[in-house]
Amino acid sequence: MDFASLMSAQMAKKKKQLGGANGSAEEGKSDAAPPKKFVRNSELEAQRKAAYLKEQEAKEAEKAAKAAAKRQREEEAAEEARLRDEKRRRLATESRKRREAREAEEEAARRKRLGLPELPPPGSGNNDKKAGNGDDDDDDDSNNKDMEEDELRAALRKLDAPIIMFGENHAQRLRRYRQTAAAAAAALTTAEAAKLPVPTTLVPVPEKDMKVPAVADIPSDKKGRQYLYRQLASYFNLVLGEWQQALQEASAKNSGETDASRSARSIMEQSRASIKPLFRRLEDGSIDEKIVPAIVEIVHAAQERRYVDANDAYLRLSIGKAAWPIGVIMVGIHERSAREKLHGGDKGSVMTDDVTRKYVQSIKRCLTFAQVRWPPEDASQLMG
Repeated sequence: MDFASLMSAQMAKKKKQLGGANGSAEEGKSDAAPPKKFVRNSELEAQRKAAYLKEQEAKEAEKAAKAAAKRQREEEAAEEARLRDEKRRRLATESRKRREAREAEEEAARRKRLGLPELPPPGSGNNDKKAGNGDDDDDDDSNNKDMEEDELRAALRKLDAPIIMFGENHAQRLRRYRQTAAAAAAALTTAEAAKLPVPTTLVPVPEKDMKVPAVADIPSDKKGRQYLYRQLASYFNLVLGEWQQALQEASAKNSGETDASRSARSIMEQSRASIKPLFRRLEDGSIDEKIVPAIVEIVHAAQERRYVDANDAYLRLSIGKAAWPIGVIMVGIHERSAREKLHGGDKGSVMTDDVTRKYVQSIKRCLTFAQVRWPPEDASQLMG
């Protein structure tokens, strides 16, 4: 075989291979869709519109999911707030009931301790607060509950009042009973005032109404001053009564009096005797107007258990703010500079009056006992 025939055989073979490859490629091209060389604007616009709508739908779904989650959170917060408010109202109601029950027990114990009659049941129409304040205005029957006829007749019979009067209906009979009960309570309160540690004509006020106002709120009218004097007298009688009862309990506990208990009883009796002129001046209104704010400040601080502040007010009342020179103040024939200031200033005027000095000292002793009977919550308010 020559070179020419060999070359022709190789070329034929190569052509045959190339022909088979081209055929398979053409078959694959015929199976797949030929790509478009050009795209219409309408098709592009449709594609953009479809993508935009799909994006908007995704955004709307996300927005709806967020709104639903927010609504759920708001509903949960509203439910929590409702439960919290309901719990707060329930706790407030329970606290109010406990406070009222505690106040009723304290009032019952106080009346039992002072020998006062028990409070009538609710609905009997006897308003002790009005009777204690000396106000007999019982014209407002809307705040009082009605009574049964049999119960009303029994109550009137107990007061030794006429059961039925001519031409009187049930409402008038109920009003008459309330007025009679209020007058009887006021007379009983006046009679019990004479049995207090310091007998006085000032009608005592209930213990819950003994809180005197601050110095800046002292009333200037006659009626307000009279009620303030009743508050002061009631507070000092309360302290003296508690002091006397504490001494009696200590004597009973020790099975007799010791030297210390006899000394304490002597101090208490001396304080009770020395404070009587204060009650007499409160009764007739002859107390010095300059002393009233100081006494009110002492009592107000003591009732708030601020005994250090009460002691400071007592010191200002007793010795004042004047300078008390110690040592040599006069050397030679010439006066020292600013020597006249030593004798100026706010001096305590109570030391010049022996009666006033004694009842001011009794107030200080009552203050000392009060911090033992009603200790302060803050230990820094304890007097030394």
